[in-house]
Order: sequence, then structure tokens, then C-alpha cells
Amino acid sequence: MEEADMLLRPIGVVHSPYLEMDQAPFQGRMSSAESVVEVFEEYVDGLKDVEAASHLYILYWAHRASREILQSVTPWGPEARGVFACRSPSRPNPINLCVVELVRREDNRLTVRGLDALEGSLVVDIKPYSGYIDAVPEARIAWFEASFRRRLE
Repeated sequence: MEEADMLLRPIGVVHSPYLEMDQAPFQGRMSSAESVVEVFEEYVDGLKDVEAASHLYILYWAHRASREILQSVTPWGPEARGVFACRSPSRPNPINLCVVELVRREDNRLTVRGLDALEGSLVVDIKPYSGYIDAVPEARIAWFEASFRRRLE
């Protein structure tokens, strides 16, 4: 199989209270801290009507994560899981996804709540989150649910 050329252009940068990986929450929604997503000037037109969304997907490049790790121990148990079966920031292409609350927009700066990205992380994309379109109430991760139930016992 021939590899396709792939060119990823950052559209912005994160200004975050998290300077080190161990400071960031293991899921952005576990924190009420605010961050600012600064969208680069050439992409500002893409922010038209973004204020209509209460929540956004932020896709960012986890620049401090390892690209060599294929298995990781999660906060939910001692077992190692494949990176494609968990949400470890370390993965072959460290593109991370976080659902955030949009607090406000000021020109090219989006203040958001619940982003787990480190200071200086490059933003790959922004998309509106829809509870109607994106939520799948019956979705399950069997190993996570078993670990979660054990913690409650």
C-alpha cells in the first residue's frame, strides 16, 4: 500500500494553566479550569457563528506525549490497554480530542472550560459538539465499566 502525503496545518495554539503532563486532568471534563484557544489570524473567518455552540470539540496535537507507546495503564486499573482502546495522550499520532464548554469568544480567542491540553499545544481543528448528533447513550467500553463498578464497591 502506498502512503499518501499528509499535511497537517495547525490552526491555533492553546494557552493553558497546565505546563506539565502530570498537572493536566486525565479527562478535561474533570476540571473547571479555563484555557484560551488562540486561532491564528488566517483562520479567523472559520470562527463565524462559533458562539452559537455551547460546547466544542477541540482536536489538538499532544506535543509532549510519547509516540512510541502502544499500550498504557489507565487511571482505571492496573492492566495495560492498547492505546486505541483507551484515551492515553501517548499514541503514534498524538491527536487528542476534548469536548469543552465555550465560555466566550473575543476576536480570535476562545475561552473554554474543560480542556486538558498543555500550554503551547497546537490546535488541529475545532468542531461544534451536538448532544443530539454526537451523543450515543448506548455506547459502552466494557473494560472501563467493569473497572468503574469495582471502584464503587
